[in-house]
Amino acid sequence: MPRLFKGIEAAAAAVAICAAMLLPAAAQEKPAGAQDLTRPNLQPKALGGGQVQGFTQQPPGPAPDVSTFDPRADDAYGAFQRGYYLTAFKLALPRAEQGDPAAQTLIAELYDKGLGIPRDPKEAAAWYGIAAGKDYPEAQFAYAIKLLEGKDITKDAAKARGLMEKAAAAGLPTAQFNLAQMIVADKTGDPGFKKALPLYLGAAEAGIPDAQYALAQMYAGGLGVERNDAEARRWLAQASQAGFDSAQVELGIWLANGRGGPADEKTAHAWIARAASSGNVIAQNRLARMFAGGIGVGKDDVEAVRWHTLAKAAGLEDKGMDEYLDGLDPLVVEAGRERAKQAGARR
Repeated sequence: MPRLFKGIEAAAAAVAICAAMLLPAAAQEKPAGAQDLTRPNLQPKALGGGQVQGFTQQPPGPAPDVSTFDPRADDAYGAFQRGYYLTAFKLALPRAEQGDPAAQTLIAELYDKGLGIPRDPKEAAAWYGIAAGKDYPEAQFAYAIKLLEGKDITKDAAKARGLMEKAAAAGLPTAQFNLAQMIVADKTGDPGFKKALPLYLGAAEAGIPDAQYALAQMYAGGLGVERNDAEARRWLAQASQAGFDSAQVELGIWLANGRGGPADEKTAHAWIARAASSGNVIAQNRLARMFAGGIGVGKDDVEAVRWHTLAKAAGLEDKGMDEYLDGLDPLVVEAGRERAKQAGARR
């Protein structure tokens, strides 16, 4: 199941979680709580920190992963799993025409993604709509997204909400998460979070990393729940293990600072390095500071220059790190920038 949810019209957008500690350094003279690398003997707590700032808009998600489809799709589903999309289409079409909602949803997915057949989003929407009318949760979710987008069919937010509620009630994790997002967008403050909590929990326990990260932020900020840093850290860890890069950065900061549990600078460095390697710009900036301060890893100015250069090239300014580089041996700076250049060339 895709981790990141595709965008839709702003009017249909729900909300996503963000933390002040992850705001770009360009937003301030130095990142909130950022370490001053011009001073020696820096403490781990200087990596960052701050309270939950709030929510930025993020829309509901994409059409479902067909790995969740009912096995009634039979040989067609097996063909799809093996990448034989045209065969899957030919096998599923007769079943779809006979009224099988699983096969109808599979046909819709093939049309929607242009797998084995020419892409036809409108035809996909039609098939999703037929299957949704038979209370098939995956189709209800996918058709709800189409209705929210209003690109391939007439936009209808109210109908989309109803279908999302049905799919969530049927236990579809992606629908649970997106419905929770809608609720929080509609009902601000603690009442919205409290109402959305069971949905976030259902999606998080089913392995949706976005929901796991949302719960982490709720527990960290006491949003709709009693504040509990240990529980927040647990959900951050789960989202991080699922590959959610923003959670990896934040977990690294928490581990370095000892928030929500014992401090562990080495593991903190590992999580932030993982996110930085995936292209997370905030992680690249924090990793540069860790190498410069010898936090969780041996002090390495060449690596500090490398990661600062990559972050800066992506648009994240950090005057503190600029000043730090000014005090380094020019040969060290040149070596770091060459590593950054090589890293950029490999992407």
